[in-house]
Amino acid sequence: MAEDVPEYYFRIRENGAAVFRLDKSNRQRRIEMEEIASVNVRNGNVKPHGDAVLSARDQAAIGEWLAARVAVIAAREVDDILRLADQLNLTAQWAHSRADGAELAAVTEPLLLAMHDLRAVLVRRKSERRQEGDA
Repeated sequence: MAEDVPEYYFRIRENGAAVFRLDKSNRQRRIEMEEIASVNVRNGNVKPHGDAVLSARDQAAIGEWLAARVAVIAAREVDDILRLADQLNLTAQWAHSRADGAELAAVTEPLLLAMHDLRAVLVRRKSERRQEGDA
C-alpha cells in the first residue's frame, strides 16, 4: 500500500486545491499528510501553507498538477456545453410531445429569455471571429 502512495496529494476545492506532501516512511507505517500550500486554479497563485517552504520539486509537482487540472476543467466545460445542447433537444421534444399548458407556461419565459441571450452572444462572437479572420 505505502509503495503505491504518491508523493503529493491535492485536495480539490472550489477554486483550486490544498496541497499535501505525503510521508510514508514513519515507524507506524501510516501516511502522514503535511499541508504545504494552496493553489488557485483561476489565477495560478500558489501560497505556501503556514511556515512551509516549497522546494523546486514541490513547485514542479504543483505546476504539473495545475496544468493537468486546468485541462480537465476545460474539457469538462466543453462537455457540459455539449450536454446542454442535448438537453435543449430533449426539452424541445418534451415541449412538443408531452408538456401540458401549465408546464409550458411555467418554463416558456425563462427558456425564451435564456435562449435569446445565448443566441445574441453566439451571433456576436461568431461575427467577431469572422471579422478577425478578414483582418
